[in-house]
Amino acid sequence: MRASLEDLLGVLGPTGITAWLAVEIADPRPGRTVVVSAAAGAVGSIAGQLAKERGARVVGLAGGPDKCRYVVEELGFDACVDRREPHWRDRLDEATPDGVDADIENAGGEILDHVLSRINTGARLAMCGMIADYSADPAQRHGIRNLVELVEQRATARGFQVADHVDRFDEITGELAVRLGDGRLRHERVVLDGLEHAPEALARIFRGDSRGKVLVRVAPDDATSGTD
Repeated sequence: MRASLEDLLGVLGPTGITAWLAVEIADPRPGRTVVVSAAAGAVGSIAGQLAKERGARVVGLAGGPDKCRYVVEELGFDACVDRREPHWRDRLDEATPDGVDADIENAGGEILDHVLSRINTGARLAMCGMIADYSADPAQRHGIRNLVELVEQRATARGFQVADHVDRFDEITGELAVRLGDGRLRHERVVLDGLEHAPEALARIFRGDSRGKVLVRVAPDDATSGTD
């Protein structure tokens, strides 16, 4: 399979590797419920598909009904909750009647806080990112009130950086390439032409406007730069 430069910056690059490592930490299995925040995003969309491949029930959170339809109908998640809907907490409770056994966390903030209130004994949390706090004033960041649940439920929360696993890049991208080639793994990307569009690309990520990976092509026939 010949990979495009866009794929090497996304599904076959740091994005896909992050999703793969997160799924290893979350350890999804048949009979377990996995929650994936930012489920229509670059990492979450891939991680959810990989968790489904392992037989788990996968529930996503995404911004807006169109994204939720995409996550369920095209990516194969079992359910998706619209985080912009006023009663999203109730909807998440309804979608996880047996609690949460694993969380692949890309959002943080109030989403993480509510997921913690749903975790089962021995739950595993893969901490990929905290986009809710990246642009916030430190004094205004959302406090995690339910952190005590990690202790009470004997849960494990593990943060990681993809750069710490350089020795596994070839192995993981090889596995992802097989799945991409045979159609098991689906992904989307948005490519904006011109470095002048880099601020808009970054704004799209924080607004949650796009599905999948957001890229900036710095020269139409030359190179592409990843922003997410």
